[in-house]
Amino acid sequence: MHDFCFTIPYGLLVLAGGALGYVRRGSTASLAGGAAAGIPLLFAGFFSLKAFEKRRNSYIAMILETVCALALTYVMGQRYLQTSKIMPAGIVASLSAVMTVFYIYKIATGGNHIPPKAE
Repeated sequence: MHDFCFTIPYGLLVLAGGALGYVRRGSTASLAGGAAAGIPLLFAGFFSLKAFEKRRNSYIAMILETVCALALTYVMGQRYLQTSKIMPAGIVASLSAVMTVFYIYKIATGGNHIPPKAE
């Protein structure tokens, strides 16, 4: 699987979660956090997709994805440890940890597999 196949939905989910936190509870911190992580994830996923279309890997995008996922894992993991609330802190921390492992795997294995050009 290619990194952008998971990054774009992951970024949308993070962004939507921040917006939902703002709408339901009026939390500007939730909105800012969701936007601060979701927008760079969407940008990195789009950048990786465009690089793949040109038959290249974008290691910059993969590093940005990894950094965002690591940051979300740490921040939401700390919040979960303080509050023991599964929703949203535990879910986001768990999902972000899985995404971090996926991104590290993709970087370690050389990025997205580019299929041979059809003749």
